[in-house]
Amino acid sequence: MVELRHSISIGSRASSSPMKRDGDLSPLTPDSRRNDDDDDDRDRHLSKDRDRPFWYHFHSICPFFNEDSRFSPHNSRICLFFLLLLLLAGLISVLSIVNRLNAPYLCRKDGIVLHCPHVKESPSLWENPFSATTSWKPCAEHRDVGISNLPSENETAGYIFIHAEGGLNQQRIAICNAVAVAKIMNATLILPVLKQDQIWKDQTKFEDIFDVDHFIDYLKDDMRIVRDIPKWFTDKSELFTSIRRTVKNIPKYAPAQFYIDNVLPRLKEKKIMALKPFVDRLGYDNVPPEINRLRCRVNYHALKFLPEIEQMADLLASRMRNRTGSSNPYMALHLRFEKGMVGLSFCDFVGTREEKAIMAEYRKKEWPRRYKNGSHLWQLALQKRKEGRCPLEPGEVAVLLRGMGYPKETQIYVASGQVYGGHNRMAPLRNMFPNLVTKEELATKEELVGFRKHVTSLAALDFLVCLKSDVFVMTHGGNFAKLIIGARRYMGHRQKSIKPDKGLMAKSFGDPYVGWASFVEDVVVTHQTRAGLPEETFPNYDLWENPLTPCMCKA
Repeated sequence: MVELRHSISIGSRASSSPMKRDGDLSPLTPDSRRNDDDDDDRDRHLSKDRDRPFWYHFHSICPFFNEDSRFSPHNSRICLFFLLLLLLAGLISVLSIVNRLNAPYLCRKDGIVLHCPHVKESPSLWENPFSATTSWKPCAEHRDVGISNLPSENETAGYIFIHAEGGLNQQRIAICNAVAVAKIMNATLILPVLKQDQIWKDQTKFEDIFDVDHFIDYLKDDMRIVRDIPKWFTDKSELFTSIRRTVKNIPKYAPAQFYIDNVLPRLKEKKIMALKPFVDRLGYDNVPPEINRLRCRVNYHALKFLPEIEQMADLLASRMRNRTGSSNPYMALHLRFEKGMVGLSFCDFVGTREEKAIMAEYRKKEWPRRYKNGSHLWQLALQKRKEGRCPLEPGEVAVLLRGMGYPKETQIYVASGQVYGGHNRMAPLRNMFPNLVTKEELATKEELVGFRKHVTSLAALDFLVCLKSDVFVMTHGGNFAKLIIGARRYMGHRQKSIKPDKGLMAKSFGDPYVGWASFVEDVVVTHQTRAGLPEETFPNYDLWENPLTPCMCKA
């Protein structure tokens, strides 16, 4: 560069000389006729130029920074090239800094409070587009001709009896399946007993939660249901204790033919049989369509909660919509981040070393076979997170909802057990969305005292308030979320039921170079198809989450 600038300087001086203008030599070629003094002078100039700083040379080249009006077009082009390089480097640096500052998990953090950039609300923030929800209508109440001609009680194959195990929603699915199995075998169903839940230690009867009269009356054209074991069967304790009266080892998702081949002969012989266990013991795509429609009739029409539960749920939903003194939509959030769920997931979550050690001991005690020596769990946790199989933390839910466009003022009803980590774990979500409440905060102690007799009753309130919400958001799988999403689809697909893409979330939260704008775009585009819109079913699909066929028909 020094030599080039020096040649240009010599050329300028040479071109001003009359002798040079008349000669044949190039203005950039030194004159061979120079004497020794000229050589010494050139060396002094070179030495002086080398000692000058870069900015001096840049100043001498660029006409914009030089008072001397004599410059060549070549100098100007070089100057512009360097200016463009500097501007490009500066732009890249600024964009890099902005991207780092705006990464989704780097929403500005102030203590335990997250501050994420504002996102413009979309027109369909609170409901699915009307044009996308009008192609299907519920038709589970349609009965095939001839199916309702029931034989007399003495002509049925016998009586079947089940214990509905688990929590409220697992029990609900078991009841629907029991009705279907009784129909397959042309049997009389004894009103199912809700078995005491081993976790909640809750002893609730069918009639403590559901309207028995409506249940039996609604299904009277489909099958026979009796309230109790027949009086002629005197040894009631024999059920579930005697191998002669119990059908065990029913495979999961068994086809209808299994019951006809393996259970029906024994039922005809003994006249009364208990089925154990009875969780997910009937498949979806290996039974007649009418049986699946019957299951939907039970779920969406026959199983009604008691009037007092329905009324209290209506009151809570009304309070959610009128908390600010005017009518507002509200979101229901099923937040599955209880200690048991966190432990069972075997995922790794943010926390102190002490918290991680306590959780490791808890897992070792509760699931010793899966825990083993714990050495393999870190790699397993990473793999599960990449695959989107880990529950979303409250803070992650907060960033996701803000990315979707929900503002700070959003009214949120939280259906959840005791959140693992307590107030500190909930703080990012609660601070970003301060209008976040539970049923305990919406209702008085006196209003809830009657429901506290049965934990299942409290779960029923959460179920109904979530079902009535404008937007429902789940954070992890389970029967509660499946039944809510399925019911909202059955009611017309208009209500948004958001099922987060946890794989996308894990990828975004783990990439420090994903900018906020890119994150928002990915979230919005991805979840347009995960909002409870009509979705075709496929083999082995889950009837409870997607009742589209055969429980719904083309409009």
